[in-house]
Amino acid sequence: MFVPPDALDAVRDALFAAGAGRIGAYERCSWYAEGTGTFLGGDDASPAVGRRGVEERVLEIRLETVFPADRHDAVVGALRAAHPYEEPAFDVYELVT
Repeated sequence: MFVPPDALDAVRDALFAAGAGRIGAYERCSWYAEGTGTFLGGDDASPAVGRRGVEERVLEIRLETVFPADRHDAVVGALRAAHPYEEPAFDVYELVT
């Protein structure tokens, strides 16, 4: 997922509270790195950053973590509730061991 830097801790806390970030005997496991996100809000958009009709380039953090499949709905719900963007961008991949 992609998160503005000032929302990183709140989003991480929400994900961890919903059951994400556990690997063996470790908790609050995540990985993140800085990058540039781009987007262009359409006429019906209400962007948290920038303006409709203007392509924006913003500093974002790519945040990754893990969670068990049975926590999917809770984790995605926590992400959507804690994330400041109108449409947060995120991927969910199934890990096969």
